[in-house]
Amino acid sequence: MRILLFTGKGGVGKTSLAAATGVRLAQLDYRTLVMSIDPAHSLADSFDLDSELFHPHTSDPLQVSDRLWIQELNIQKEIKRHWQEISSYVISVLRTTGISGVEAEELAILPGMEELSAMMYVNQYRREQRYDVIVLDAAPTAESMRFISMPTTLDWYMKHIFPFQRNFLKAVRPIANRVAPFELPADSYFLNIRDLFQKLEGVDEIMEDPNITSVRLVTNPEKMVLRETQRAFVYFSLHGLTVDTVIANRLFSREIMDEWFREWHASQDKILRETEEYFAPVPVKRVPLFAQEVVGAKRLRELAEVLYSNGEDPSAVTRSERPFSFGKQDGAYEVRIRLPFATKGEVGLFKKGDELVVEIGTIRRHVGLPRSMATLQPARARLENQLLTVVMKEA
Repeated sequence: MRILLFTGKGGVGKTSLAAATGVRLAQLDYRTLVMSIDPAHSLADSFDLDSELFHPHTSDPLQVSDRLWIQELNIQKEIKRHWQEISSYVISVLRTTGISGVEAEELAILPGMEELSAMMYVNQYRREQRYDVIVLDAAPTAESMRFISMPTTLDWYMKHIFPFQRNFLKAVRPIANRVAPFELPADSYFLNIRDLFQKLEGVDEIMEDPNITSVRLVTNPEKMVLRETQRAFVYFSLHGLTVDTVIANRLFSREIMDEWFREWHASQDKILRETEEYFAPVPVKRVPLFAQEVVGAKRLRELAEVLYSNGEDPSAVTRSERPFSFGKQDGAYEVRIRLPFATKGEVGLFKKGDELVVEIGTIRRHVGLPRSMATLQPARARLENQLLTVVMKEA
């Protein structure tokens, strides 16, 4: 099974691109599910489904055409399916503070519930081999980052905190419940957490396997959008996910050449050059701004034809190596960069804001640095077996 994760800054058009990719995959005879994990769901709208008829049903996979299904997570239904004990306990605690009714139910929807529910479905469908490809229409960048970090965070909690917390509360619960202003969580609360963890077991491995999961970053040719896309690229690399494509969406057509659009064309051309330079060797696809809103099956097919104009298979594995990674060796931070075509020679290194720029001959790589390394300076570098390792130290 393949997983394709589309993400980007809010409003860049990732839902349309994810939906068009699903349409293309179904045309290639893949059993395809397009799943929205964005709380502000617009997937059913993208297919132009009647909201009154179809939105209540898309919380489960809904077949929209031959070999194509869509799913929009409904957090209220997910709470009843997976989070009942946890939600009930949080509501009971809130009631002791004077919060009740609908307000308590809303506050009991904890951050991460929707993302973890999506992870559970992905794991379930993988185990069942129900679909050949799952296309994830992710939330805007910040929420997507939380989505991919959830399995690691939960794994750490289950190994280091959960056993102690459960055993400790089991010992003190009879006494504490007599004096505490609210009852401590029952053991069923912890059983619920354990069941959730078991449903997620192994999902981190499939998310980090480039032969299964690929990230597609969607951006617009605008400076602020590009900066967020760069930060997302760094974050996904830190978490071991492979970005195999960057999609520059909504480019102005060259047919629009009047005076009013002259500055827009110049600005977009400049940002596109920066985009291709920064993300190399990851390819940057260009998608024009359509004359009409991309809504409905017909428009999605037209978008798919532009997005995959060479007859390519969207599920093909095109990149299995990460362009760069970060590590620590003997107390020093390292940036490791794959340079398959580089030969030994003079290496040029310099900082540009929070980026490390590497030059070897005609090859240039821009590497966005995580916050823990953003204040460091390149100290030395070595090129061995097509892997450039740059040691970063305090200035």
